[in-house]
Amino acid sequence: MKTCFLLALIIALTPSLALAQAQGLTDVADVAKDITIVDILKKGGYVMGALVVLSIFTLILVLLYFLTLRRSTVVTNKFMNASEAMIRKRDYLGLIAYCHRRNESVARVTQKTLDFLTKNPSASQPEIREVAESEGNRQAGILSQRISYLADIGGIAPMVGLLGTVIGMIKSFMEIANGNIEGAKQLELAQGVWEALITTAAGLVISIIAMTFYSYFRGRVQSHTAELEAASTHILALVGSQLPQNNGTAATAMSQPLQEDYPMHDAR
Repeated sequence: MKTCFLLALIIALTPSLALAQAQGLTDVADVAKDITIVDILKKGGYVMGALVVLSIFTLILVLLYFLTLRRSTVVTNKFMNASEAMIRKRDYLGLIAYCHRRNESVARVTQKTLDFLTKNPSASQPEIREVAESEGNRQAGILSQRISYLADIGGIAPMVGLLGTVIGMIKSFMEIANGNIEGAKQLELAQGVWEALITTAAGLVISIIAMTFYSYFRGRVQSHTAELEAASTHILALVGSQLPQNNGTAATAMSQPLQEDYPMHDAR
């Protein structure tokens, strides 16, 4: 009989409980509708200001990398064609001057290589290759270092968000320690907890966005680095094939380019 009575009581109370639960969810939804994103950001406290700065910095970096991390900043067909023509004519001084007017990374590698070659005409091919590889590694390092800021933001943003959460939790537990947890204070305590979690959520969002774009631009940098390596190897092979076999005549060949005119207007 007791079992039957309990079952009947549960069945009778089920609609009331369901109605109360639905009413509670409706109240929560109404409260959520009244809170805007700006209000949520304001609830994050002073730490949210640092997160806003990081998000703006991330946006600027992403836009900048989209505009600057292009193949044309590393190597162009125009430069390669002009360089090959000058090297075949042994117009090394003219090519050095041309490299000064170009912004490609391969131009910097070619310039350093030819500077060393003209100042040390008796240098061996391994020495020339070492100079070219050193400058090539430096240019590749510059490309990689530029996008590393996104990785730094991806690591810093969650830490800043966690700091805001810890500060908010400290304030909430101080209310508990002071015994101010009765009546309305309980609601304030709960509010303090979810406000503290806002900064962690914001930090994670910024970190996810920064690391996503970092992975994308890292793929771009790796592709451009491969292009730079291939172009530098091609330039180095052309220079090596044009070196005189007799080191004694190398100085004359390096310092006195051929008298043939090169169509510089095509190279620009």
